[in-house]
Amino acid sequence: MGQNCDNKLSIEVIDLHDGSSLVNTNIYFEEIDIGGKTDQNGIIVFENLCDGSYTLSVSHEDCETLNVKVAVKKDTYKKVYLEHHLNELQEIIVTSSNRVNSKSLFENKISKEVLDDYNSRTLGEVLQTVTGVSTLNSGSYLSKPVINGLHSSRVILINNDVRLEDQEWGIEHAPSIDINSIDKLSVIKGASALQYAGDAVGGVIIAETSNEKLVDDLYGSVTTNLQSNGRGGSVSTNFTKTKSNGWYYKFQGTLKQMGDFETADYFMTNTGFQENNISLKAGLNRIDHGFEIYYSLFSNQLGILRSSHVHTAIDIINAINNEIPSVIEEFSYDINIPRQKISHNLVKIKAFKNFNFGKLSMRYDYQVNDRKEFDIRRGGRTNPVLDLNLQTHALALDLQSKFDSSSNFKAGISGRYQKNFPDPATGVKRIIPDYKKYDFSFYSIYDTTFNEDWLVEAGIRYDFSHINSYKYYRTSLWELRNYNELFPEFLVEDLGTNTLTNPKFDFHNISSNLGVRYSINEGENIYLNYSISSRKPNPSELFSEGLHHSSARIEIGDLSFQSEVGNNISLTYNLSNEKSALTFNSFINYVNDFIYIIPVRTTTTLAGVFPVWEYMQSDANLYGFDVKYDKQYFDNFFIVHQFSLVKGYERSNDKPLINMPPANLKNSISYNFLDFNNLNISLESEYVFEQNEYPDTNFEIYIPTSQTYAMLDMSTPPQAYHLLNLSSSIQFGSKNGGEYKINVRVENLFNNLYKDYLNRLRYFTHDMGRNIMLSLNYNY
Repeated sequence: MGQNCDNKLSIEVIDLHDGSSLVNTNIYFEEIDIGGKTDQNGIIVFENLCDGSYTLSVSHEDCETLNVKVAVKKDTYKKVYLEHHLNELQEIIVTSSNRVNSKSLFENKISKEVLDDYNSRTLGEVLQTVTGVSTLNSGSYLSKPVINGLHSSRVILINNDVRLEDQEWGIEHAPSIDINSIDKLSVIKGASALQYAGDAVGGVIIAETSNEKLVDDLYGSVTTNLQSNGRGGSVSTNFTKTKSNGWYYKFQGTLKQMGDFETADYFMTNTGFQENNISLKAGLNRIDHGFEIYYSLFSNQLGILRSSHVHTAIDIINAINNEIPSVIEEFSYDINIPRQKISHNLVKIKAFKNFNFGKLSMRYDYQVNDRKEFDIRRGGRTNPVLDLNLQTHALALDLQSKFDSSSNFKAGISGRYQKNFPDPATGVKRIIPDYKKYDFSFYSIYDTTFNEDWLVEAGIRYDFSHINSYKYYRTSLWELRNYNELFPEFLVEDLGTNTLTNPKFDFHNISSNLGVRYSINEGENIYLNYSISSRKPNPSELFSEGLHHSSARIEIGDLSFQSEVGNNISLTYNLSNEKSALTFNSFINYVNDFIYIIPVRTTTTLAGVFPVWEYMQSDANLYGFDVKYDKQYFDNFFIVHQFSLVKGYERSNDKPLINMPPANLKNSISYNFLDFNNLNISLESEYVFEQNEYPDTNFEIYIPTSQTYAMLDMSTPPQAYHLLNLSSSIQFGSKNGGEYKINVRVENLFNNLYKDYLNRLRYFTHDMGRNIMLSLNYNY
């Protein structure tokens, strides 16, 4: 009788997504069996409640039922937030998955079907399906993407929101990413993705996993591949567990094994590889908040073509003039010296929260890249000749806000700490020194739509970088480059034949972007974009001085280099409808203080005779265009045409730039038998023109055995070539609702013998011959 039962409980029910009041929400007290519905303001009031704890069941026709505990000891006011129903939530997730990274620049997206078809390949090979993207290769497996004629440090790769830091300066350092670990791949040509980087003079490649479904489900896939060239294959699997309350986790793993690849006439000795990759992802995905933990390991060991490492001056002359390798052995799975071993660990923790002013995201990521290169050593030593350990910590804070229905704003700040440690235990002069690098950046991007036809986007980014390194220079080179007068403050100690230095640099770079998109009508758009990108010299360009073993060349950098500044203008026309699509993209890129590397001479070391490549810097102009047209005839016949052309010259003398992609023409026809398990048959044609504009980098070398000089041809491109590829796929359903897909693909159908200008091993060998690939994929 002494209990207080005069309490009042007011409940307001609010839509978690947009903050609106939820009318006619059912509220039920389980303990006392009373209930009611909220009014037009989303409020309901219960009176004459006794002191105690109550369980409220809150339900709405468009929301999931929510149980809430409420303690009542006096008059109480309680806000309850309800989430959208699963279908609406899923629609939001799909919308965010299809986000556009730059609204004023056409974005090339690679479909999930293409990623599945290329699941045994490298990232570079997949990217070649995009018009205007080629690859700079080091043999048959190592490939780096080339966008609008630019590569390496000028092309930034974003892996699940994280900028990949994996010693990308090396010409034979392929991206450390497993194609099976990603679900979406986008290419932005040019420097407009300022939220990711300001130094992307060539472009940005964005690799992402998909957002998980908000249902109680378990799904995944298993894929096996076999191929004739290399006599190996791969196995990849992934599975995802999701919950309707937003919790999820995902596992993915890949194993690959290949032996020596072969051309049309011979095996390329010591070109096999092994690869083991895993990735894990877990988190919570809600409308107003969420977090994610991501981990990936990319690990491989691969052989370097044995004949690319020669010992005498006449050997290197013969290797290039004879066109075929000096070492040809029987097929083997052995990975012998020279070889390289790479592991790349990535950890990411990301969280977001929606506020009234926008979506705030915070991310921390940590990367460890460990690279070991092995070469022939005296005394039978097996330790590496190059051992680099690169650690990177990064912290970023990003804000996305919507001013009104037609305007959007993005801003962010980030910091990065990087430490490079070249292990001196190798006993070999370190090509890249010890250094610590500190980066700080912030960006701001705004876009607005004036009407249904016009959109304008503008952005600016500032990047600061401080590099602090310690390096031993040969005193002769230190004085020859006049460093003793240019940088006397770097000198630590003169050791006679060597000089210990402490180079320190500060770089302040500003990048910006202004672009418009004009919609002529539905499915027809014009994109015009002007961007300024600023890139600091990478560690190799600044500090290199020594033998880069896996490249089989000596590289020399320059401490006096300034930041590159690119002024890029791009124009894109895109037309698409249900039956056809046409995309025309053109660009002009004026790059001030463009950095490039060319061969200048040879030199003899204890390991043999190697060409010397030196970094140079001068103003350059690049321009080009690419076009893609695809057309569907009837319901099952398709054609695709692609063409790309890139030119690059030094501005002062119109001298062609080295390693510019030659013109490329691709055509394909395909036919679908829709009533026969969606059987598809495709025939592809690729014609690569001979590069007729290239710098003359030939020079004479001395042959001691004959006491004569001979011309070393390092510049003449190979002839044009034409390849045909045939592919077919068929799908079958299973009783448990899963789906099987079988793919058969034959590349270089007629087993042509050819060389590619962008393959750095073309001096020593031809490219791959016929390759028959079979893959079986099961989705459940």
